[in-house]
Amino acid sequence: MEEEIKRALASAALEARKQAYCPYSHFAVGTALLTADGDIVTGCNVECASYGGTNCAERTAIFRAIAAGTRNFSALAIAGGVEGVEPEAFCPPCGICRQVLAEFCGEDFPILLVKSERERQEYTLGQLLPAAFGPGVMG
Repeated sequence: MEEEIKRALASAALEARKQAYCPYSHFAVGTALLTADGDIVTGCNVECASYGGTNCAERTAIFRAIAAGTRNFSALAIAGGVEGVEPEAFCPPCGICRQVLAEFCGEDFPILLVKSERERQEYTLGQLLPAAFGPGVMG
C-alpha cells in the first residue's frame, strides 16, 4: 500500500474519531475503511446507556459500507484514545470487530493502528486473528 494512501486513511480515521459518541467510557475511536474501489468509508464508536447497544467504530464503518452495497475492502485504519486528547497509544480492534473483519476480509488484509498521520503500526488481519473462524469454515 502506498504511503499516500496510508496517510489518507490515518487522517480520515483521526477525523472520524471526532464524531465518536462516548459519554460513558470517554474513549473515542475513529476508523477509515478503504474499499476495493478506492473509496474511504469512515466510522466512529457509538455508546449507549445499555452497553450491549454500543457499536465499535470498525463495525460502524463496515456496516455503512455494506449497507451502501460494498463488500470488497482493501485496508482499515483505526485511531482511538481518551476523548478530546490526541491518541497516546495504538488502539487495536476488539475481538468482535476482528471476527466481523474475518467475515469480509482475508488474512492478508492490512490494518493500520494510528496515533497520527505518520505514527502508525501495521498488521494483517491474520496476525491479529490467527486461526479465524470465518466463511471458509462453514463449507
